[in-house]
Amino acid sequence: MSQNQAGVLPDAPPLDEAATGRTRRRAVLVSGLGFFADAYDLFVIGIVSTLLKTEWHLGSGQLALLNAVMLGAAFLGAIVMGRIADRVGRARVFWVIAAAMAVASVGSALAPSLSVLVGFRFLLGFGVGGNYPVSAVLMTENSRRSDRGRMVSLVFSTQALGLIVGPLIALALLGGGAGSDLTWRLLLGLGAVPAVAVVLLRRALPESARFQAHAKARALAAADGGARAERAGVRALLTSRRFLLMLAGTAGCWFLLDYAYYGNTISTPQIVGLITPHASNTATIAIELAIFVVAALPGYILAITKMDRIGHRRLQLIGFVMMGVCFAVIGLYPGMTAAVIPFLIAYGISYFFTEFGPNVTTFVLPGEVFPASVRATGHGIAAGTGKLGAFIGVFLFPVLQNAFGLRGTLLLTAGVAVLGALLTLVLPEPAGRSLEEVSGDDEVLAAARLMARPADAPVPGANAA
Repeated sequence: MSQNQAGVLPDAPPLDEAATGRTRRRAVLVSGLGFFADAYDLFVIGIVSTLLKTEWHLGSGQLALLNAVMLGAAFLGAIVMGRIADRVGRARVFWVIAAAMAVASVGSALAPSLSVLVGFRFLLGFGVGGNYPVSAVLMTENSRRSDRGRMVSLVFSTQALGLIVGPLIALALLGGGAGSDLTWRLLLGLGAVPAVAVVLLRRALPESARFQAHAKARALAAADGGARAERAGVRALLTSRRFLLMLAGTAGCWFLLDYAYYGNTISTPQIVGLITPHASNTATIAIELAIFVVAALPGYILAITKMDRIGHRRLQLIGFVMMGVCFAVIGLYPGMTAAVIPFLIAYGISYFFTEFGPNVTTFVLPGEVFPASVRATGHGIAAGTGKLGAFIGVFLFPVLQNAFGLRGTLLLTAGVAVLGALLTLVLPEPAGRSLEEVSGDDEVLAAARLMARPADAPVPGANAA
């Protein structure tokens, strides 16, 4: 058994403390801004599509395409950019992703037709997908074991701001007399602001000590003439039982969560419209905002403050179970969707446990269970699979609603949450453990020891025959 597996690392450099407090603060700022841009761009389309439905006379199929195209592109972006981040560095690709998002946001705002808007939303989605693994892994590798969940979930919690800022801006613009055309264009164009800020701030963020140790290990393997192949390359992901289990647990849970979460969240204006059919656009947006502020925001806050104490895996399990209960209550109780207050209470509780549970933990866990050589790759596959689930959820929600009604659709969502709880059981509990211990990353530890060794010290095995 290795020192790693035994949980004892007496001669390992302190990788958990390698990043200074200043570096950690920069990582939170840059990663948080990037993820705020992700969330804003992903969720503001629900409001935009509501405005465009009348403005451009869009049918249900066109609305579904507009709502879902960015999520389909995010599936590709997460997988492709995650792998690139493992090869060339997390911080190095960060600014490229942010620059693409800024260009796509401006292009979306100026789109003269649905086809052009869909094209720019596809580019934006590719950047958003790539930003998921890069933001998560940057923060994960610059965190300590004692508060890693808190730091990474703090980055993810900027999603709450993205959920809230879009409706606030929409209410301000519509309340100030701006027309629907100007409102939706400004809503999309403002997504470029945080992306540009990421481009400007990224230069102050160095690569993590863990990625540098991984690069050292890769260089040593290359110097050995290929005799020491990388221990955990993409091939290992496809042949190792442990890696496949980790992929099944992280990607599977994220798929199920995003199917339920995005299908409901982006369709929230339509859901509110069903239970309050005579409400104006402004009233519908206000109700949506109230759900986010009263239910989602406290869930994010509690997840940040309690995750490391409760446990990352355990919190995900609790959240999935409670989501399933809430959706089952709505689906099974006759008349629930016709009673506005009871419906909003149950729907709001489901939102709370989504945030105080799998919506945060599915972002945190993939950055912890994979070794450094494939950490962004594994996270990218998980995030991309999640966005595939989101794409399916957003696209299918109106279809299922027409076929089974709102109650039947949410009852199906309850079953999805139960499956998520069961799949969570295959994952380890990373809370309070070093990344190297959780992932069995002996390679990075060995390289880190060599990096910390004095220049004139002998290298073990260097003189061996």
